[in-house]
Amino acid sequence: MQTEILGNAKSVDKQGNVLIIKTDQAIARIWVYSPAVIRINVSRSFNEHDPSFAVIQTPSETINYTESAGEIAVITSEVKLLINKSPLRFNFYTAGGKVLSGDDPRFGINWQGDRVINYRKLFPDERFIGLGEKTGNLDRRGSHYVNWNTDAPLHDTRTDPLYKTFPFFIGLHSGLTYGLFFDNTYKSYFDFGATTNEQMSWFGADGGDMNYYFFGAQSVGEIIEDYTWLTGRMEMPPLWSLGYQQCRWSYMSAAEVLNIAENFRKEKIPADVLYCDIDYMEGFKIFTWNKETFAEPESFIAKLKAMNFRLVTIVDPGIKVEPGYQQYDEGLANNYFATYPNGENYTADVWPGSCHFPDFFREDVREWWGAAFSALTEPGVEGFWNDMNEPAAWGQNMPWLVKFGDKYMPQIRNAYGMQMAKATYEGTRKLLGNKRPFVLTRAAYSGTQRYSAIWTGDNSAYDAHMLLGQRLVNSLGITGMSLTGVDIGGFTGDPTPALMVRWNSLGVYTPMFRNHAMQGTKMREPWCWGKENEAVIKKDIELRYRLLPYIYSSFYQSHQTGLPTSRTLAINYTTDNNVFDVKYQNQFLFGDALMVAPVESTKFTEEVYLPAGTWFRFSTGEKFAGGRAVIADAPLTDLPVFVKASAIIPMQSLVQSTNEKGDGILEVNVWHGTAANSFVYYEDDGVSYDYEKGGYFKRRITYDPGKRLISFAETEGSFTSKYDRIKLVLHGFSIGEHGFKINGTIKVPAGSVLVFNNDTQIIEIAF
Repeated sequence: MQTEILGNAKSVDKQGNVLIIKTDQAIARIWVYSPAVIRINVSRSFNEHDPSFAVIQTPSETINYTESAGEIAVITSEVKLLINKSPLRFNFYTAGGKVLSGDDPRFGINWQGDRVINYRKLFPDERFIGLGEKTGNLDRRGSHYVNWNTDAPLHDTRTDPLYKTFPFFIGLHSGLTYGLFFDNTYKSYFDFGATTNEQMSWFGADGGDMNYYFFGAQSVGEIIEDYTWLTGRMEMPPLWSLGYQQCRWSYMSAAEVLNIAENFRKEKIPADVLYCDIDYMEGFKIFTWNKETFAEPESFIAKLKAMNFRLVTIVDPGIKVEPGYQQYDEGLANNYFATYPNGENYTADVWPGSCHFPDFFREDVREWWGAAFSALTEPGVEGFWNDMNEPAAWGQNMPWLVKFGDKYMPQIRNAYGMQMAKATYEGTRKLLGNKRPFVLTRAAYSGTQRYSAIWTGDNSAYDAHMLLGQRLVNSLGITGMSLTGVDIGGFTGDPTPALMVRWNSLGVYTPMFRNHAMQGTKMREPWCWGKENEAVIKKDIELRYRLLPYIYSSFYQSHQTGLPTSRTLAINYTTDNNVFDVKYQNQFLFGDALMVAPVESTKFTEEVYLPAGTWFRFSTGEKFAGGRAVIADAPLTDLPVFVKASAIIPMQSLVQSTNEKGDGILEVNVWHGTAANSFVYYEDDGVSYDYEKGGYFKRRITYDPGKRLISFAETEGSFTSKYDRIKLVLHGFSIGEHGFKINGTIKVPAGSVLVFNNDTQIIEIAF
């Protein structure tokens, strides 16, 4: 197979907002999307009517460039793109002229048949983070990955590929940062020096265009903000989806599910969500209910709701081939299914047996699919779990000649799960009216955060998988996916009691907190581990519920900025080499203030790296100087969690579900520190879309140690907070003899706790 290298520029022209450069081999097009985001498309057969599944923004209306004999320059206020004309090569710099990234001068962009590859410069100290659901280390340097959404039920800590495709990474070198999103849904490849003796990095795909977006902002956080501006940000999730979720393949009857719910309430273990896996259906046919074991779904769900539980039901894409089955008949009559080139419907075996597969790339099919959820929403289901949507069939990969609309399987496989999630979200949002649906998907592509939460698929019950799961969650956060989770306890195999306890304690700080297991494994509910272990599990779930005001506010931050709730330390401490050390790479920030150190279930102390600054042990208040590693006690009863100095963390009293109002007291915890800090507290009704019309309660809380002042700004929004009082709790402070002064009135409280009304006036507290 002949290699064809992108040659010399033959002509340069501007047409509207796009710069067009022609060579003998291809045509390059350049757009400016924002001062920090530039798109490069190099194509031999460009199709301007082939829209991106991921990108929701449009480019700027103009592009400015200068041209000399050997070079073209596109310069914005943040990025400088210098294009070498002979041969055509693209090189990116900061506005000040520091090199960020660029083509390898020898090979640049080239083709081997239909496969397109971009070889790029590799800097001696360059690190890479991102790509979403990928195994291996936090630092991708020296690794090679493939994007080809795959059902991987027995994957280990090095398996690749897995279920999802997020072709976005961030490069770090010389104290600089850049990002790159390769928007191509073909099977794609990323090699970070693994196969080139570290001479260069490269990425490419089996077909399509060399189509990428370059991000030049000079911090990881700003790059994530720009990437999620480009591809969209998550909606506010239903508050109940952030509570504890209990799942199993399968609870075999409505009676069993109700018994599980009753036991949670009897044991007073907080929980909000129960799941029905595939056995709630009639013969595994989607949009049906088993007439014997789930005979009266409306009554069943009403009983769950009376106990403050929501139900999530699984849905797979395979439509059973069975005349008389509504979805089969309708899909067949309207040609809604994927086909072979001769028009014959593609058939493969999954759970129901022989199935056809909806073509989610068509709007009319998505609308039909979405409307079918009335079979679930009418009885009262509010959560929808999309599984097997890589798409998975028992033979794994569908034949490459299967067509979806005018495209074949190799072109769109990586986006199929996303389009199914989109169809599910759009349909259920319409059916539920002003209620937010909870959508969960196994397969995904960049931009899925607009429609769905995700989990990391079929993990296993051992310590290395627990630690891998946290790295996957942290990496997915880089790619805009904030509402993410793992199967707590491991889907396959049986965890030891110690592993179950430890994993549950980590689940407190996992954005989606779901316990799930496969058939044939031990029951995993909190009371299945003996009274002593149940007490620890219960204590940790209770902590999750006390933290919900902080967690929900952190999701508001994700909704506004794209920054994830679970954050690799590389986001905030990018230039600290220690955060990339394999000893510490699993550590992460949960929101702005909490740092969590995952620990294996067989270890009871852990070496924890504390970045620069002052830290407090969350459970004890013990103070530590940062910039060093410490040996932290790690009994099963106390996962090492640390609070940043100057942190502000709102909490609430214990409730058994998010439906409960509680005692009306918002507990605002402030930790002593020398740096000023602020926190945006956010609240809404947790279930509706009223927040989009101003129906929220928002207040900035500020800590200013220089002025010895804690202030609560005037509230924003029309929503009335469920908290009518604020309890201020100070940690690590020495309160003077005069105590606190609130708006000129001196109050001397007992200890360091102060309670006052949560009204709309500005509140200033001097200490």
